[in-house]
Amino acid sequence: MAQRHSDPARIIARAATGAAFLIAAGAGAFSGARAAAPAYPQDVGGWTLAESSDGKGCFLTRIYDHRGDTTLLLGLDVDGSNHLSVLNANWSIKPKERLKLTFRLSGGTYPRHFAVGMASDGKQGFVTNFEAKFLPLFAASRDLFVANGAVPVERLPLDGSGAALGELRKCVAAQRAKPAPAPGKTTKSDDIPEDPFAPANRDKRRR
Repeated sequence: MAQRHSDPARIIARAATGAAFLIAAGAGAFSGARAAAPAYPQDVGGWTLAESSDGKGCFLTRIYDHRGDTTLLLGLDVDGSNHLSVLNANWSIKPKERLKLTFRLSGGTYPRHFAVGMASDGKQGFVTNFEAKFLPLFAASRDLFVANGAVPVERLPLDGSGAALGELRKCVAAQRAKPAPAPGKTTKSDDIPEDPFAPANRDKRRR
């Protein structure tokens, strides 16, 4: 299948944001809910759905009872881009390490697909992104199989992913519909010049 890769630093940052939300959710950081809006995080058929505080996307996460407690995170941003990360406490992937992994779903395979190493909350793993049609394939698949060459990495059941992806899209659509925040006002003290290091201020510095 065709591969489309975003800036590695960007997808690492977005995945790290999602991982941070997962940690915060476990700590009970989402106790408050806005009026007339869904409360996040929420459970959707065994998946945890959370929205990004920066208003740029939402995330689905699931922790598997495998060795190393594998965590899968699927993020969708308001600009339509997606990112997938998988983390495990036993893996030795280094942050920013460049990988070529094979991803196999029920309806398609992505061989030697680019991924980047990352770490979060004591786990190591990778993050990558896919073309738009990866999402319906993900939703319709029974499992996600990942391999590093001939070495199997993980086989993750995706039961409930169809309904979870539907809620993920709703979450992103709600964020997209929100009005842009008003620009913050800046305060300026009258005694502070625009450029304190300008030549006109040299004599003042000697006082």
